[in-house]
Amino acid sequence: MALASNDDTEQDGENELDRLQFEVEELRAANQKLALKGRKEKSLEPYQVELLKLQRHLEAHGRKMIVLFEGRDAAGKGGTIRRVTRYMNEKHYRVVALGKPTEEQKGQWFLQKYVTQFPTAGEMVLFDRSWYNRAMVEPVFGFCSPKEHEDFLRGVTGFEKDLVRQGTILIKLYFSVSKEEQQRRFDRRRDDPLRQWKLSEIDMQAQDLWDEFTERKYEMLSRTHTDSAPWTIIRSEDKHRARLNAIKVILNAVDYEDHNRDIDFVPDPDVVNSGAHEVELMDAERIRKGKFTS
Repeated sequence: MALASNDDTEQDGENELDRLQFEVEELRAANQKLALKGRKEKSLEPYQVELLKLQRHLEAHGRKMIVLFEGRDAAGKGGTIRRVTRYMNEKHYRVVALGKPTEEQKGQWFLQKYVTQFPTAGEMVLFDRSWYNRAMVEPVFGFCSPKEHEDFLRGVTGFEKDLVRQGTILIKLYFSVSKEEQQRRFDRRRDDPLRQWKLSEIDMQAQDLWDEFTERKYEMLSRTHTDSAPWTIIRSEDKHRARLNAIKVILNAVDYEDHNRDIDFVPDPDVVNSGAHEVELMDAERIRKGKFTS
């Protein structure tokens, strides 16, 4: 048997050293990424303490709060909900994510299935998608008729005005993400076995239907942003900043006791926008480019 030359042995040693160095760099990068994630999560904790104070305020005063989380697929709604509720008292909040309507629900008043999930005194309910499915998802995919869609847009503002008049705190959040970032998040879901469950058949069509969703978004904001029930836009390209600022918006909706004066409650204007201003920006974009592009 031929013996390996010194040159071959040295080459093998260099290859092994290169492999080990690569693995070390990979491990170092992973640790840095984990550490950064830990710091970001830690920075939310003062605000999560404030959410506990908000919860106690709602309970003590018998107030009801509803928070709607709307937006395109992969816009960051679910991750934000998890950060909002991470340390909250489970007895006094619920997350509601309704599936397809049952046959019985199809014959009911459209809003009835949502009303049955509304909070009792002292409770917060967070809707992971809400009755605004009828403003965007349903008309885009043909799950409702044009008349049902129009009837919803005509009636929902009065419904929400009455809801707020009767004392319910209503917060409507729309998470806005770019087409490119949405695709990147879909790719990650597809390639990661731990995230593949998040990728649905409807998600797969979201990119192809981007323009249709944009038109529905514009119509929804134009017709359902009101003084009594305004929309707040959360730019969610950066998930951490979106989560932090969504929490700030929720905290600012209630004058609860014992605010921590040492933390910043002011939303970042680069992340948070009003629904009315979003419509103005979309109008300007359409005038400038001839169509919506975001």
